Amino acid sequence: MRRWRLWLLMAPALALLLAIFAAPLMHYLWLSTQAQSVLTGLKPVPIGAQQWLRLWNDGRFWQDTWQTLRFSAASVSLEMLLGLAVALLLHQPLCGRSLLRTISLLPWALPTTVMALGWRWIFNDPYGPINQLLAVLGLGAMPFLSNPNVTWLAAVGADTWKTTPFVALLLLAGLQTIPSDLYEAAALEGATAWQSLRRITLPLLTPYLLIAVLFRLAQALGVFDLIQVLTGGGPAGSTESLALYAYLNAMRFLDFGYSATLLLGSFAILLLLCGTAALVWRWSSRLQGELR
Repeated sequence: MRRWRLWLLMAPALALLLAIFAAPLMHYLWLSTQAQSVLTGLKPVPIGAQQWLRLWNDGRFWQDTWQTLRFSAASVSLEMLLGLAVALLLHQPLCGRSLLRTISLLPWALPTTVMALGWRWIFNDPYGPINQLLAVLGLGAMPFLSNPNVTWLAAVGADTWKTTPFVALLLLAGLQTIPSDLYEAAALEGATAWQSLRRITLPLLTPYLLIAVLFRLAQALGVFDLIQVLTGGGPAGSTESLALYAYLNAMRFLDFGYSATLLLGSFAILLLLCGTAALVWRWSSRLQGELR
């Protein structure tokens, strides 16, 4: 009876998820088996699995997949490290701590489009402030937005600056759940700050770290607005993401069937990576429990 009550209480939320998530997903699945573009007069024409074969043989899709994975791995890794450092700093009993916490959230509060426009100006060659400073120092200008080997790093830097406060906020919430008695007992035993961090803080923060990784990984794999505004996918498509490629097929080429297939392919990659991360965390947690 209790289980039925739980399902009954969750029914409104499940119905909402079904309406806003499952229904569009089913529509995309149907659309991925259709040819709907300007070539068909925007009328859906059944073609079976041809769109999926096209996806498999699409070199641009695999290139964008690699670029999206590279961007996601670099940005999420940096955000975890910097977010943990910021959270540990803001957890200390500093003077004006509340003000510091508020200021630290400002990058995350900014709309991504506004932030990307700001970074595009900062990275501008030769009029951006960074290159102006390099010119004053007598150094050559850095082609932040015109060199394929540098531009994706500029995008990672902008994304890291934007979303590190989000990670720090999640980890700060986790730090506040750790009893201070544990640190006092460790200090009495002669533990150093590094030992307390490694033996107490990080193990107890693991669930919050996983939540932060999953949230940020899902957002990074679906990155669109930052890339669209900052680089437009250039130079020479070197920063084009999967979401931007799907957008271009739908809005520029009016190939809605293939765009739906691209979105479903991206969604499958997202599920695979996030599911793997969750399974690894569960396996490591169980292994730690057995070792204890």
